[in-house]
Amino acid sequence: MLELKVDLNERSYPIFIGEHLLSDEVRLKQYVGQNRPVIITNSTVAPIYLDKLLGVFDTQSPLHFIIPDGEQFKSLEWFEKISAFLLEHNCGRDTCLIALGGGVVGDLTGFVAACYQRGVAFIQIPTTLLSQVDSSVGGKTAVNHPLGKNMIGAFYQPKAVFIDTKTLSTLPAREFAAGMAEVIKYALIYDAAFLDTLAAQHSQLNALDTETLQQVIYKCCAIKAEIVAKDETEAGLRALLNLGHTFGHAIEAQMGYGKWLHGEAVAAGMMIASRLACRRDWLNSEEVEKVAQVIALYQLPIEPPSEMTAEQFLLHMRKDKKNKQGKIRFILPTQLGQCALVDDVSDEDVVTLIGR
Repeated sequence: MLELKVDLNERSYPIFIGEHLLSDEVRLKQYVGQNRPVIITNSTVAPIYLDKLLGVFDTQSPLHFIIPDGEQFKSLEWFEKISAFLLEHNCGRDTCLIALGGGVVGDLTGFVAACYQRGVAFIQIPTTLLSQVDSSVGGKTAVNHPLGKNMIGAFYQPKAVFIDTKTLSTLPAREFAAGMAEVIKYALIYDAAFLDTLAAQHSQLNALDTETLQQVIYKCCAIKAEIVAKDETEAGLRALLNLGHTFGHAIEAQMGYGKWLHGEAVAAGMMIASRLACRRDWLNSEEVEKVAQVIALYQLPIEPPSEMTAEQFLLHMRKDKKNKQGKIRFILPTQLGQCALVDDVSDEDVVTLIGR
């Protein structure tokens, strides 16, 4: 088992990475403590893993709540339903919410934990690659709004993150690929050599080789933990983790949440950002092609939706959380392995890039 720490002083917490962590009764109980466990999961994950986790806490009268599976359920409606469930079962401040699932479950559970009785403990048990390498780490919790993704939320850190890589064996291939988009993102923002590693190891990763997967997940979590420790609330450095997301969130909002998976939209967004960087002579055409080749190795899109216009992109991007003083701010690669936050991209640049 691999272990690392998100260093946030009194809010610091560990990340455990290994196989069979869902059965690690001693360690799971250590972080739940004497709190009443309430497991939040979805209709896809519950039939596979819920009973196993309930069994770990069978002496602590655990509760569970199941939401439907899909990005459209990361909403205020389901935030309210979970909150009502906790109130109906007289859950007090000595409650520990356990998020068992992907990014939707983790983000929604974390936001409920941040708000319920002004804050209760929660633990992340991410079961998708995307949530294991990204959304479960760092304390971003939120729900979506029809006018924008993740617009209503809070920074609220978990007590621990348990990454059981065995859960990836039941993950659909499309969901695994979506997670690889976030992995590629870390290479582009922080470590150019990692991009070469992902190209060289694509066969092992696509085949879910355990040791390769664990090392890659550890690498991504270590990068994110370092960035979050320096900038917990995204005042500056942490914004770089949004590479591809400005364009990607626009795709999700325009196409309808869930039509394009988050990672698919981010992959297309990273390609647009790379082409924009090429127009500024920060990347050359060979480097842009290298990014495209690595993304394609993981069956991810390198083009945005053909029916989506530049004006539709701009409409959604004008609501992006990074914007300041009415200016859309973009994360662009300045070279492979480094990125910068810029606010001088014109609408005409976007129109030229999208081409319609």
